[in-house]
Amino acid sequence: MKITTKGQVTIPQRLRVKFGLLPHTDVVFEEADGHVVLRPVPSKRALVARRLREARGIASPGMSTDEVMQLTRGDE
Repeated sequence: MKITTKGQVTIPQRLRVKFGLLPHTDVVFEEADGHVVLRPVPSKRALVARRLREARGIASPGMSTDEVMQLTRGDE
């Protein structure tokens, strides 16, 4: 496989299918250990889903519902 004069290259179909590189997929090229790595840019939805998965279970118990209600309503 050769890079064209415009810097273009064709990604083999089996790799496009395997890694979900559909037409119009945004990609990024990165350097890693002396190699060039092509990675799809995750969609905003995928980023939010990943961040939610990572955050799941890390919150510690804080105030009770009654304490929160008192704080937000100003009741004493």
